[in-house]
Amino acid sequence: MANNGAAGNGNSDTDSPVRVLVIEDEPRIQQVLARGLTRLGIEVEQATDGRKGLERALESNVDLVVLDLLLPQLDGLSVLRALQERRSGLPVVVLSARSDLRTKLQGFQLGACDYIAKPFSIEELVARIRVQVRRNRLSEQQVGRFVRAGCLTLDVAQHQAQIGDTATDLTRREFQLLMHLIEHRGETLSRENLLAEAWGYSFDPGSNVVEVCVRRLRKKLGPRAPIETVRHEGYRVPAA
Repeated sequence: MANNGAAGNGNSDTDSPVRVLVIEDEPRIQQVLARGLTRLGIEVEQATDGRKGLERALESNVDLVVLDLLLPQLDGLSVLRALQERRSGLPVVVLSARSDLRTKLQGFQLGACDYIAKPFSIEELVARIRVQVRRNRLSEQQVGRFVRAGCLTLDVAQHQAQIGDTATDLTRREFQLLMHLIEHRGETLSRENLLAEAWGYSFDPGSNVVEVCVRRLRKKLGPRAPIETVRHEGYRVPAA
C-alpha cells in the first residue's frame, strides 16, 4: 500500500477517504454493502469471486478488504492465505455466514484482522473498518522507526525482527503481538490482553491462538527470542 508521504504530515492521511474492496458473490449482499458503505463515506470496489478478488487486492491501492469465505473460483481462506504471503500489510475483515469458532480461529491464524458473522449491521461493519484502517495508517506513518528490546530489533516499516545478523519477516499478527509485548516490556500480559490488542476480537477464553502465535515467533526468532512465559499469568518481554 502506498504511503504517500504520511510520515511527518500530522493526521491528514489517517483522515483521508477510506477505500475498501468487497469480495462477495451474492448479488443482494453486494448491493447492500455497496450502498451502505458508500452512504457512510467509504469508497467501494467489488469482486464477485475469490480469484478476481485476490488479483484486485494485490493490484489495487485499497485500504482494506471485506472478504466472504464461501466464494467461487477460490475460497476465502485461500484468498487470506495468499494475501498473508504476498501483501501481509493489507487488513482483511472476514464477513461470513460461517460463524463457528474453528473457522473464526482459522481465519485469524491466516491473517484476518476482524471477523463478522452474517447477518450483520452496516454501521458496525463501518466502525470496525475505520478502526482497522486507522490503526494500519498510523503504523505506516512510522516508516523508518526501529524498536529495540535487548538483542531484538523490530523494524516497524518492514514488519521484520532482527537478532544478530538475521532478519526475519513477520506476519501481520506476529508483528502486532510482538510489538505490543515490547511496548509493555517488563509487564506480564495475559492471554485476554493480547487477544484484545493484537487480534482486536474477543475469543473464547479457552482459545489457544495466542500460544500458537508465540510458538511461531519463538521458532522464527530462535533460542534468543526475548519472550518469556509467566506460568498461569501470560507472557512478557524483559525490561532490560
